[in-house]
Parts: sequence; structure tokens; C-alpha cells
Amino acid sequence: MLEGEIDLGDDVVIGPYCVLKGPLRIGAGTRLIGNVVLQGPLELGTANSVYPGASIGFAPQWSDSDHDRPGPGTRIGNGNIFREGVTVHRAMGEEQPTRIGNRNYFMVNSHVGHDSSIADHCVLVNGVLLGGHVRIDDRVVIGGNAAVHQHVHVGRGAMISGLTGPTLDVPPWFMITGINYASTVNMVGLRRSGMPAEEIADVKWVYRTLSTRRLTRPEMLAALAKRSEKAIVSEYIDFIEASARGICRSTPDRRRK
Repeated sequence: MLEGEIDLGDDVVIGPYCVLKGPLRIGAGTRLIGNVVLQGPLELGTANSVYPGASIGFAPQWSDSDHDRPGPGTRIGNGNIFREGVTVHRAMGEEQPTRIGNRNYFMVNSHVGHDSSIADHCVLVNGVLLGGHVRIDDRVVIGGNAAVHQHVHVGRGAMISGLTGPTLDVPPWFMITGINYASTVNMVGLRRSGMPAEEIADVKWVYRTLSTRRLTRPEMLAALAKRSEKAIVSEYIDFIEASARGICRSTPDRRRK
């Protein structure tokens, strides 16, 4: 069933029992395999694949929100795969849509909450739950049945193990193996990214610096400032300065006075 304003690119495939409610724009080469429900406002780019049972663009699961208000909707890039039962909710705010970039893989029954932002080349394994306003940077991998608390920022290249999850921000390339516990760095991801060995060594130094002592935020920034001329270290400084929740590491934050 097609309803409302719907703009279809070349070679779009709409399988049986799909329901599309505009306004929708679907790019060339996208496949809706069957039993897919899309709710506008929604922009879905080129060469995406959406499997049966996926629902994209519906209102947030927020008891006080107006489910009939379309808002800024949902905006999705190119080459993404949405497997069976994936749900993506549109934005609750007034300005920015829920955003998904390019070439991400959403496995069975994973969920993207309202107002979230996902960059490129990320993998969400079966049953992953992202709360509202979550920000996921490039090349993040999240294991099965993991959950990310609302408003958390996950830095590029980070990995979150299955059956766990953060309520604090996850620095780039850190690996989360417990609740807010970063046990190591994502060495497999670092090597696959093509990062030079010198920069990988800097990432490991940052991890040791942040995790071997119970440092306050000013102390962390002061310690990293010793190598701030290195681009990768400067990235960590910017990440920590911007963090509103505190960061995951292997030692807890010192209690603030």
C-alpha cells in the first residue's frame, strides 16, 4: 500500500505487503524485500536493503509526545542493510531528524531510538538497543543484545561487547566489556582501519594514561596535553572536553566535590 507523497528512484524494488506512507523519498536501487513499513517524513538513499518486519520512521516511544506530529522525521544515507525486525524511530525534536549515514549493518531486531545519529560503516548486531539522542561515530561495532543509554556518545572505532553497554561516553577505539568498563582498546578494529603503527601506539598510550590512575577530568586533559601535537591524541582531548556524561575507562572517576 502506498499513501501520500512518495518519490521513487530508478530500479526501486517494493516487495509484497509493504506499507509506505509519505512524504517519502527512496533512492535508486533500494530494495524493500517484503512486509516493510515506512513512515514519513523519511529520506532513504540509494542501494539500501530493508528486510521483512522492519519498521522505519514511526513516532518515538515517548509517552508525552504527539504521535501524530511528523516533526523533522528520519534521514538515511546509502548502502545500508536493515535486517528482519529492525526499528528506527523518527526525531522528537523540532530541528534535526534521526540520522543514519552510509554502509551500516543493522542486524535482526536492533533498534535506533529517536533523535539518534549514526555515522558510517557501523555494525549493530542482533538485539542491540540505542536509546534516544545517542550519537555513534564511524566504524563502531556493538555486540548482540547490548544497550546504549540515551544521550551517550560512542567515539569512532569503539567496540561494545554483547550483553553489556555504556551509560557514559565511550572514547574512540576503546573496547567496552562491562557496564561502563573499558578493558582494552579495539586492536582488531585499529589494524583493519589501516591506521599507522605509530598512531596505534598513541591510542594505547592514551588508554593507559586514562585507565591506570583515577584521574579527574582536568587531570586527564593535563596528562594528554603532553602529546597534544599528535592528531590522534588531540582527538581524545576534544572528545573528553565535549563529554557531558563522563567517559568509560577501566578505573572509575574520582568522586566530584
